[in-house]
Amino acid sequence: MAANSTLLPSQDFREALRRRGGEAASRCYQCATCSGVCELAPDEAPFPRRLMLWAQWGLADRLAADPAVWLCHQCNDCTVHCPRDAKPGDVVQVIRALVIEKLAFPSLLGRLVGAARSSWLLLLGLPIAFWVALLAATGHLAVPAGLPQNWAYEQLVPHLFIYSVFFPVAAWVILAAGVSGWRFWDLLACNGSRQGSFIVSLWPVLGEIATHKRFGICGTAKPRQLGHLTLMWGFVGAAVTSGLLIVGIYLQHLAMPLALSHPYKILGNLSMVLLLIGVALLVGNRLGDAKVAGASNGFDTFFLGVVVLVVLTGTAVELTRLMGDASLGLTLYVVHLGVVTSLFLTFPYSKFAHMLYRTLALVHVRMTGMDAKLS
Repeated sequence: MAANSTLLPSQDFREALRRRGGEAASRCYQCATCSGVCELAPDEAPFPRRLMLWAQWGLADRLAADPAVWLCHQCNDCTVHCPRDAKPGDVVQVIRALVIEKLAFPSLLGRLVGAARSSWLLLLGLPIAFWVALLAATGHLAVPAGLPQNWAYEQLVPHLFIYSVFFPVAAWVILAAGVSGWRFWDLLACNGSRQGSFIVSLWPVLGEIATHKRFGICGTAKPRQLGHLTLMWGFVGAAVTSGLLIVGIYLQHLAMPLALSHPYKILGNLSMVLLLIGVALLVGNRLGDAKVAGASNGFDTFFLGVVVLVVLTGTAVELTRLMGDASLGLTLYVVHLGVVTSLFLTFPYSKFAHMLYRTLALVHVRMTGMDAKLS
């Protein structure tokens, strides 16, 4: 594997690694047990042994350019078998967070989300405060008089407000993720010569992600596969439902709210069930054995916390409308919109960005022929 031969140790990186929860890396004495037990590591470029060494030395540039950081799925087989309790799975998890921060555009937002342990209130509070201010300024912070019994949330918060906020937010997220992804793709070029088409290599990677095939190879953390899979497909279903609702409102001229028996409603409710199952499984995993599940840090906890809030407030919003309580529904809806805004805005900088970086890393190793396990 070709790599940059220049060594540029970073004391700042070593300090950030220690501060974020990767201090156990200092215990590693390079016995290679971790690489030996890892079922995901390719034979020609095993990990995480070299990642642990580079982390000890503070070689941030090498770590940022190594696809192995993203081939790791934190199965934690390495952590369970480590004779020095160096916790390679946890260390690589912290490395991923630091790589996201290093490649973030703009860097300020990357640092802000990276410091979620202390900045979480700002990251959550500002979007919620924004929605409160917007609705207050436009006279929509109270339930309108004469609201029909079978009311819809569009009568409380006009769709125009939602589109005027989320369309620009989505555009910004695409820009920020695109810049960060391009930086990462450029760095990966120093690790092997790519052959073939990006698109041709992308399709099987998307299929692998859709089934979470690699989680199935994991030993210790294999139960996480179902939690991640249901959560992912729950979000996909929710996104598809949102698109269908736009089509239904403006092209099919459907009256809102939809009946529970409507296909769009059924898809939305099934997606909600998948999200609830995924959240329950992942939270249960985090509350279990830390050596098996992996240690939690502020970066991970913030992301999982936001996802939990999105799912729970979304479910509560739906149930409240069915109960007919418009006042409570409006309150919960404002919180839900704020939390969803936070989730969107932090996408390129939070654990959600794993989707981007891992996809690019998997495409790269296919194009370079580095990973036979993908075949």
